[in-house]
Amino acid sequence: MADGQTCDRCACTGDATEAAIDKLKRCLAEVGIKVLLEKRIIDQAAFIANPLQSNQISIDGRTIETWLDVSTGQSACCGPCADKQCRTIRIDGQAYEAIPEAVILRAGLLAAAEKLRQ
Repeated sequence: MADGQTCDRCACTGDATEAAIDKLKRCLAEVGIKVLLEKRIIDQAAFIANPLQSNQISIDGRTIETWLDVSTGQSACCGPCADKQCRTIRIDGQAYEAIPEAVILRAGLLAAAEKLRQ
């Protein structure tokens, strides 16, 4: 976003992603799967055009919503996002604005299991 600012929920998702990636790297190295984290910054114009890009996590080209067969939602955000409707996910009846580490791990392990079947 503008000047490298982000909202609290995207910052929390970023922290959870980094923690999950560290765990996935350690456990999946044992089975020969290399885990890489690529962060993409959404510029202000792109965010304004499509705020649902925020908080999006993809694993091997598929969103975690696809891996987990859950729905994407939206809710009003805060801080640098102003009043835009940012991405949420809904799992087992619970909506998450910041994506928890456990959810990211679950999607990562499903992706790894698919890789091992190939």
